[in-house]
Amino acid sequence: MSGKASVLVTGSGGVIGRNVVDHFVAQGYSVRGITRREPEEHEGWDHIAADLLDKQSTLEAMGQAKDTTHLVFAAYIEKQNPTELIQVNMDLLHNTLDALEAVGAPLEHVTLYQGMKYYGANLGRFKTPALENDERLISPNFYYEQQELLQRVASERGYHWTIFRPEGVQGYAQGTPMNLLMALAAYVSITSELGVPLRFPGSRTTYDQVFYQVTDAELLAEATEWAGTTKVAYDEAFNLTNGDVFRWSHLFAAIADHYGMKLEEPQEMKLAERMPTYQPLWNQMVGHHGLRHITWEQTVDWNFADMIWNSEWDNVSSTIKVRKAGFQGCHDTITRTLELLDDLIERKIIPPLGKSAPVL
Repeated sequence: MSGKASVLVTGSGGVIGRNVVDHFVAQGYSVRGITRREPEEHEGWDHIAADLLDKQSTLEAMGQAKDTTHLVFAAYIEKQNPTELIQVNMDLLHNTLDALEAVGAPLEHVTLYQGMKYYGANLGRFKTPALENDERLISPNFYYEQQELLQRVASERGYHWTIFRPEGVQGYAQGTPMNLLMALAAYVSITSELGVPLRFPGSRTTYDQVFYQVTDAELLAEATEWAGTTKVAYDEAFNLTNGDVFRWSHLFAAIADHYGMKLEEPQEMKLAERMPTYQPLWNQMVGHHGLRHITWEQTVDWNFADMIWNSEWDNVSSTIKVRKAGFQGCHDTITRTLELLDDLIERKIIPPLGKSAPVL
């Protein structure tokens, strides 16, 4: 990107969007972010309030971003019904692209995010390691629809695109409950506060046997800048993860060791049914430890955690393509996860854990 690049991030309040905004601001770019609600803080960047499902609202928003050269599309709305999921997320992208065209934005590049659902990771056992050129599935998938829309529109209007397919994105973003890091942090925090041993709450098969992978949100943000500045990344889709795989048994053992917690055998349970009971305890913890006031509902989506921790099949994608293209960023996931948990403690999002935790 040149010094005149102007970056617009949709979904700037989410775990991906928040970290992308922070990265581009730190690199000195002109940055705007779009969400429906005003964020608590947006130092170094301009916030635009808009409902991207509303064409008029989107058009008015883009009127404030007429100089956008690089669009980072991180907006997403969850729906259980596949037809509704496709329609609502297609509307988000369609409205955004059309509004930028209508205001005459000099768009050069669009980054779009997908995920392992592209390969059927949500349906059951799938081909691993997943490759970017794997054939599509018959199952309806909004990723397919969005990709076709972006490819067609970009070709017609003369700009480029890059698609990233991360998995289990880990990073801090306030009020974004569909976040694997926050699920892990909240679960370990409650375990620590109760003074009980740490136990994996999902399937024993998932704990012992499954290989999983995650994508660090800051790493994804770095890759997003790379995609907008590197011609070899134009008009290509890339798997993008930390570059390693791990088993949950190893990660939970590392967490227990790091914080001086006792680790015991897994105990399968439905967190979506059990964890809401701890809302009063969480509120007490916020006051006692001087944590930031984030409600229990905003902290974590336990249905999302249940899905991840009960998936009894490997989730592995190849990242060879992006590395051959020149992006070499990577993390040791276990080490990085401990760093992220420590960071949440430092930010006062969660309390001190294990031996360092004061007693209520």
